Amino acid sequence: MRALDGAAENTLTAYARDVTAFLSFQAGHRGGPMGLSEIASIRTPDMRAWMADQRLRGTGPRSVARHLSAVKSFFRWLSEREGFDPTAILSTRAPKFRKPLPRPVSKGAARDLIETVGMQHETPWIAARDVAVVTVLYGCGLRISEGLSLTGADAPLKDMLRIRGKGGKERLVPVLPAARAAVDRYVAACPFDLAAEGPLFRGMRGGALNPRLVAGVMERARMQLGLPSSATPHALRHSFATHLLEAGGDLRSIQELLGHASLSTTQAYTAVDQVHLMETYARAHPHGR
Repeated sequence: MRALDGAAENTLTAYARDVTAFLSFQAGHRGGPMGLSEIASIRTPDMRAWMADQRLRGTGPRSVARHLSAVKSFFRWLSEREGFDPTAILSTRAPKFRKPLPRPVSKGAARDLIETVGMQHETPWIAARDVAVVTVLYGCGLRISEGLSLTGADAPLKDMLRIRGKGGKERLVPVLPAARAAVDRYVAACPFDLAAEGPLFRGMRGGALNPRLVAGVMERARMQLGLPSSATPHALRHSFATHLLEAGGDLRSIQELLGHASLSTTQAYTAVDQVHLMETYARAHPHGR
């Protein structure tokens, strides 16, 4: 997965954990170690027993589906390598679950968050850094890992950023003047040498900025503003997409800007936009009051 699909380390760690837990369960369920012959002989009742155990442990349907995806990936690879029939595993259906809708913040709340984030630290360059990070996440629709992967070579920000996202896929993202200006203010105030090959956003001692610090400053800002717990750094990415859609952006372009592999992932934002539309309609229509 690392070599062929460019899978992220977090994905590899999660898949390894899921497959190990599955094989551990099967060893207990079948009463012995899981060598290749035992793995190849897993059948539908064994899969049902594992799924039932997942439910008894209180594992949610979304998590069970992810665990099953990891197991299927492993068996698909192993069966091709060792020449056995993986039908019992590959035909196992994941439990149905409703994907939660993205929870963006309003345009006004996004502006307030950026402003309030800048008030969370007494040290001017750190305050400027926090504003720059949050402005880039919202203004460019980046995942927090993508924003923190920017290097000194990216400053000053150009009109377009080349971002390497999930699976090592690259995409071009336009940079708003507000994001460029925020980064310029941070770079001018930062006391550290922002070498081209080093991280752009630095922690207090000069190392790479920890994403938990960004989450923390967002949490303090949203609590001061009375915003819900869903107002996280990732919500800024949702807000970027939703506000583009509200402004008339087409779904395919938004998919490319977000780096979604599938259009169906991006289509979740149309549901958010429809909810917003109906709420606005209910407030504005005479019969909705």
